[in-house]
Amino acid sequence: MAKLSIHNLVKKFGKKVAVSELSLEVEGGKITVLLGPTGAGKTTTLRCVAGLEKADHGTITIDGVVVNDIPPKDRDVAFVFQNFSLYPRYTVFENIASPLRIRGFSREEMEKKVKEVAGFLHIDHLLDRKPIFISGGEMQRVAIARALVRNPKVFLLDEPLTNLDAKIREEMRTELKRLQGEMAATFFYATPDQAEALSMADTIAIINHGHLVQVGTPAEIYQKPRNLFVADFVGSPGMNFVPAVFSGETLQVGPGYFPLPLLLPMVQACREKNVSECFLGVRPEDILLSFETKQGFYPAVVEVVEPLGVLQIVRLRLDGHTLRVRSEENARFSPGEKVFFGFKEGKIYLFDRKTEERIW
Repeated sequence: MAKLSIHNLVKKFGKKVAVSELSLEVEGGKITVLLGPTGAGKTTTLRCVAGLEKADHGTITIDGVVVNDIPPKDRDVAFVFQNFSLYPRYTVFENIASPLRIRGFSREEMEKKVKEVAGFLHIDHLLDRKPIFISGGEMQRVAIARALVRNPKVFLLDEPLTNLDAKIREEMRTELKRLQGEMAATFFYATPDQAEALSMADTIAIINHGHLVQVGTPAEIYQKPRNLFVADFVGSPGMNFVPAVFSGETLQVGPGYFPLPLLLPMVQACREKNVSECFLGVRPEDILLSFETKQGFYPAVVEVVEPLGVLQIVRLRLDGHTLRVRSEENARFSPGEKVFFGFKEGKIYLFDRKTEERIW
């Protein structure tokens, strides 16, 4: 259960700063997910930890030892890449055993370890096959097994499920979380998939343009996003934002759409930060819909309905803005239909329009 510490990591490629002053503690025996869009700096961070890229500044520590100048082969980390990277001429057994062979393990030791990890991943029946004769999901299990068989101090997983079909991806998420728990291993996992992060992580670290934006548990990230970027990026769909202006103890949403009374603590928070213009934020699942007018509900027009099985996404038109609503499938809505919407109590957010930081 090794602990990984990254302190003020900087990595540049020419004039481009890929990672900027990133500091992060990866707890031993847990899954820490580095979440961010493509080009955010996730892969570069993992490659610096592995020693495949040399950091321009900062320190990387594994189990209390600074590893910046230690060669990759001596850092005792395993890297699982987005692409499977299997040896096509080797059998599954030979692929999994390859890091053990390099380290001089005997045939008996290799057989014991390979069969043990193959059993963990339910691929023990594939050991005599070559990669061309197994599926994509099975190939990724082989790539993961090749990393697991070494039992390294830290596992680095760079978008390992991205190239898999949706159903296999869901199965592998569960499988990886189970394996990590049974092994009490340290996982540092990079992904652009917020659903993957929320379902797997003990801790989520959100990165954007090389900067660490927010670190917290999945619940903290989802319920208390630090700024507009986090609120929009985490969630499916992301949070709705509508411009608004403060007027006394009321929020004029739109402006010109509707007045929204605020609780006193929200008013005080805005006054303390001297904010007059903001964005009203609300998650799609926290908007209520009705075919009849009610107190605290406002009129809108249905623009598009997107069925998603037991749920549906209903897009409401508010002049130049759109609200996305997650609604139960048994409530039927039609494009062009007039409806009324309201907000669940205590489920609205306020963001400073200038700084994009969360006020409430």
